[in-house]
Amino acid sequence: MNPLSPSPNPAPGAALEALETLIPGMPRMRPGEVWIVGAGPGDPGLLTLHALSALLQADVLVHDALIDARTLALAPPQAVRIFAGKRGGRPSTHQDEITATLMDQARRGFRVVRLKGGDPFIFGRGGEEVAALVEAGIPNRVIPGLTSGLAGLSAVGIPATCRGVNQALFLATGHGAGRRPTPEGIDWPLVARLGQPVVLYMALKNLPFILEGLGQGGMAPETPAAVVAWATTAQERVVVATLGTLLETLRREGLDAPAIIVLGEIVNCRNTLQRVVTQAMGEVSSS
Repeated sequence: MNPLSPSPNPAPGAALEALETLIPGMPRMRPGEVWIVGAGPGDPGLLTLHALSALLQADVLVHDALIDARTLALAPPQAVRIFAGKRGGRPSTHQDEITATLMDQARRGFRVVRLKGGDPFIFGRGGEEVAALVEAGIPNRVIPGLTSGLAGLSAVGIPATCRGVNQALFLATGHGAGRRPTPEGIDWPLVARLGQPVVLYMALKNLPFILEGLGQGGMAPETPAAVVAWATTAQERVVVATLGTLLETLRREGLDAPAIIVLGEIVNCRNTLQRVVTQAMGEVSSS
């Protein structure tokens, strides 16, 4: 990961100036800084304004594998794009190499944006990167992003919390869940006994193991389940099943990562909300 030297952006450009006019006080990147930026669930329209500002200022853009090309295009044309993708079961850039690249580019005086899908601090290893930068004495800032496990559900009409249905939500990663035991192992039977919806990131590979544990904890086979693949993108697909039929449904439908899996009664709230919206639209059109 040794890119050609970028040309430092000499001027912020009209887009950045317009953004700063709309929202005075937006922070400016300094040479030698690294900003860890959340890109949201996929749709470039779901970027935060701070994320957009960071992209417009970047000299170097170190980005994940699943970032939309339209998002990458928001950085200045002269900015160097460095691929730092990590996909389960595929050749991936090692985390130490990514961190070393961030440090190297910052020490060379460039404005470095580390662009990560979702939110950097939710199963994104953003904390590790910030810790390394702090230890090295490199100035940094974290720009939060919409996490796929919440925004991805909202985008397809599944509320993360639904009045009268749930009072909590359990977010978990399924990465590594199939190893027995895992150092950071999750007690899936205990999770089931909480009686609250479960949202899983990066869990397709180890889903059989996870569902087995949830079933052992008393989660009923009839529990509603949904999978949202490629949330908020043109490739988005939604599959609805139950705990007991989910694996067979996924095999039949051929869904692939990236995907968010949700288990719990909040899945059924989607049907209720769709009926309400459909009824309201009908009333508007007939009035």
